[in-house]
Amino acid sequence: MKDILKRDFYLQDGLTVAKALLGKVLIREKDGQQYAFKIVETEAYMGVEDKGAHVYGGKPTTRTKPLFGIGGRTYVYLIYGMYNCLNIAANEEGTPHCVLIRAVEPLDEVSTAYSQSNRPIKSKKLQDLTNGPGKLCKALEIDRGLNEVDVTQGGPLYIIDGEVPDQIIADKRINIDYAEEYKDKAWRFYIAQNSYVSVLKK
Repeated sequence: MKDILKRDFYLQDGLTVAKALLGKVLIREKDGQQYAFKIVETEAYMGVEDKGAHVYGGKPTTRTKPLFGIGGRTYVYLIYGMYNCLNIAANEEGTPHCVLIRAVEPLDEVSTAYSQSNRPIKSKKLQDLTNGPGKLCKALEIDRGLNEVDVTQGGPLYIIDGEVPDQIIADKRINIDYAEEYKDKAWRFYIAQNSYVSVLKK
């Protein structure tokens, strides 16, 4: 297995980490088994001045505390009262950047079967298993019990090195119309021509 990404990787700004995570491999470890998923789509959230970020305005809360810590820890939150979303904190302690993991691609039959067991779908398209932030969390059994996990260590969630994508597409983030001028920032990134990407650039 390739090396787990070290702390220094995450001690960069959110935009840098969001792009650099593409092609890296998210490992979900459960009951002694490792399941592997290539990260194919991310979104950057750039701290207290970003009107799309949970930390906009700069005041830490019980919910957003993980983002104010050192980069490399998870921030898992619930949307619409039913879907979990996985984020990875970026940058130095006190600078609350983060990266939302929007879509992943199972890398083998075992990981695909694991996803299907957790998220049975009627669609015959395997892409529908993990082509969205809520979908992938359901498929990988990621909930708020995995909040504040250090992904630079072995354990239930960690990220290892992977292949550098040939081409990365930048586009606007999804479902943040409330973010005023920040809704148009091209801070969503995905691997070109990857079928697991949730929303393609128009």
